[in-house]
Amino acid sequence: MNTRKLLNTLYIMTEDAYLTLDGENVVVVNGDVTLGRVPLHTLENIVCFTYKGASPAFMGACADRKIGLCFYSPRGKFLARIKGKEYGNVLLRKEQYRISDSLERSTDYAKNMILGKVYNCRWNIERTIRDHALRVDVDELRNASQTLKYGYQKIPSIQEMDELRGKEGKLAGCYFGVFDELILNQKEEFIFKNRNRRPPLDNVNALLSFAYTTLENDCANALESVGLDPYVGLMHRDRPGRKSLALDLMEELRAVSGDRFVLTLINMKKINGSHFDEQKDGAVYLNDKGRKIFFSEWQTRKGEKITHPYLKEKIEWGLVPYVQALLLARTIRGDLDEYPPFFWK
Repeated sequence: MNTRKLLNTLYIMTEDAYLTLDGENVVVVNGDVTLGRVPLHTLENIVCFTYKGASPAFMGACADRKIGLCFYSPRGKFLARIKGKEYGNVLLRKEQYRISDSLERSTDYAKNMILGKVYNCRWNIERTIRDHALRVDVDELRNASQTLKYGYQKIPSIQEMDELRGKEGKLAGCYFGVFDELILNQKEEFIFKNRNRRPPLDNVNALLSFAYTTLENDCANALESVGLDPYVGLMHRDRPGRKSLALDLMEELRAVSGDRFVLTLINMKKINGSHFDEQKDGAVYLNDKGRKIFFSEWQTRKGEKITHPYLKEKIEWGLVPYVQALLLARTIRGDLDEYPPFFWK
């Protein structure tokens, strides 16, 4: 594997903050007040939840240094992403486009990504049964686990993309049908009935949506870093402005990077009901204090070491999207016979 160092992600959550460049530093200001100064060489990504934005000189510096720079509204709606020069291999991207244009070839890749997703969803359930059998409805969870297992076994024989999407939808419904059982604490404030997202209508869905948005950004940056186009997908087809390949890549990581993280925040009581705001239309979002806790814990999680199940090497959690993007690029180039999904154990 190519050597890569996990650097820091800077999160800007002050709504009136503006980012400027001073030498080799990013300076965060609010009016005449300097809120912070960080050396650029220590950063891999900058994520801003602010409307004021950044100076052109600073955006250019991020592009030149391949520092990911994304802007979101204070509620977490994606606004813009700064992209510099293309450093990817043009032959790799042309082959990616050819695969995307072929439903048959795209299905071969997508099947393995959905295999990883279903496997990891089932792992979440099995881990809860193993660790908390006295606190959950074991029969309900085991029934769901068996359904996911049978569905997982049938995925390799699927030949059509529509059939794969249908199977994935049913298995995702089975998984989220028991997701409330995985919530062990703060049950009054964190009740999960079903998955809703535009907008999220309860605290759990607000956390899940925020985690998925953050993970999507990490996957998009990882894909660009290995020379792939994050906007041209396989299972997720082309749609203007949508990072389709990033959504493909994150499918297998949702359960272990997104759902598991959300469950930890809730079950360890690091997030509570006071960290959310409900809007007049019923939409629920993390408030400023909630986002600060979220990103502090997210950054800590990214630094934890694991053994990658395919490479058998120790890496940080934060490098998992990069490793999977690298394996995808190697498969597209023909160095690997098929894409190896991330099966967490």
